Amino acid sequence: MTKPHEIDALLPLAPASFHILLALAEEDRHGYAILLDVERRTGGEVRLSAATLYRTIQRLLEEGLIVELSERPAPELDDERRRYYRLTPFGAAVARAETARLQKLVRLARSAGIVPQPTGSA
Repeated sequence: MTKPHEIDALLPLAPASFHILLALAEEDRHGYAILLDVERRTGGEVRLSAATLYRTIQRLLEEGLIVELSERPAPELDDERRRYYRLTPFGAAVARAETARLQKLVRLARSAGIVPQPTGSA
């Protein structure tokens, strides 16, 4: 069982880490598919470099937030060089804790009168 202090020790997450965990929350993916998902999900506002992606993946593996899969979704249709990753239950718990942390920050900003300007305003 994951202890809250284990999760808290990893917060706040770096943006690249959070985006990768979000991409893997929906399904197992290989590196390039993660890059595409992050770009799609953010409307192109976030584009991870390959170096950032794989450095972050290595850290997430070491922290136990994701695992590399040995099985392949459709080996006959897939490039055997691809490595697939899956979010672990611990990784999901950390992603939820980061989401809660961000929600709290937004609530604090709103209570202080800091609200986003409508798009296109100066």
